[in-house]
Amino acid sequence: MPSLKELKGRINSVKSTQKITKAKQMVAAAKLRRAQAAAEAARPYAERLSGVMASLASKVTGDGAPKLLSGTGSDSRVLLVVVNTDKGLCGGLNSNLVKAAKAKAQDLIADGKDVTFYLVGKKGRAPLARDFANQIGKHFDTSVVKTPGFDEADAIGTELLEMFEAGAFDVAHLVYPTFKSALAQDPTIDQLIPVPSPEASEDSGAVVEYEPGEEEILEALLPRYVKTQLFGALLEREASEHGASMTAMDNATRNAGDLIKDLTIQYNRSRQAAITTELIEIIAGAEAL
Repeated sequence: MPSLKELKGRINSVKSTQKITKAKQMVAAAKLRRAQAAAEAARPYAERLSGVMASLASKVTGDGAPKLLSGTGSDSRVLLVVVNTDKGLCGGLNSNLVKAAKAKAQDLIADGKDVTFYLVGKKGRAPLARDFANQIGKHFDTSVVKTPGFDEADAIGTELLEMFEAGAFDVAHLVYPTFKSALAQDPTIDQLIPVPSPEASEDSGAVVEYEPGEEEILEALLPRYVKTQLFGALLEREASEHGASMTAMDNATRNAGDLIKDLTIQYNRSRQAAITTELIEIIAGAEAL
């Protein structure tokens, strides 16, 4: 049974931990508001860009379609771009992303595909390397900047496009978290390269003429679409990370409070037992005299 001094030390230690988790919860809540606003503000742009691409893609057929839209003609080599966080203490966010990436990779391998990984963020490297050590390819470190932005998305997109042009893969899928709320961040898997042909929306039927031409515009627009998708994934990751961290730290603070109550009860009982024992010894000694 621990002594009173040990119990007192554990109580003080848990109280110190509780202060830290409470502070991290408040910091995550403050960052979440900004990250959530940024993620939600980027969604309309991506949707509008998809609409423009749908209109352009519907006018381009056959050999005139760019490679980023038509693909290589094969899907045997698949690249999984997994977007994890750089920091921990965010609940099961990273483990859920890794689980979704592993399940996707196993399904592709079962279909006879050659799978490689391109990892963004630090937290997904070790768990994926344990099961797919030979399939881990390149990785991009986003921890060198305070908040990843379009510059990082542009660098990632440029490298992926260069790999695609060099024939390193046929199809690339993007695995990232979609922010729903502080309690829910859903792993999402979207095809990134070749760009899936968006479904044309049913508008009023107005005729739109493009200059210089649909093929030339798509050549410039498709790379930007890929980078926009990556930028959106980074924004969703930041919002998901702060939301998951806030929830995890809130749970940790509550658990620390419960542990402090239990330890305090145990401390009081042990102290009362020690006092009772001392009183019994004093009374027994007095009666013996």
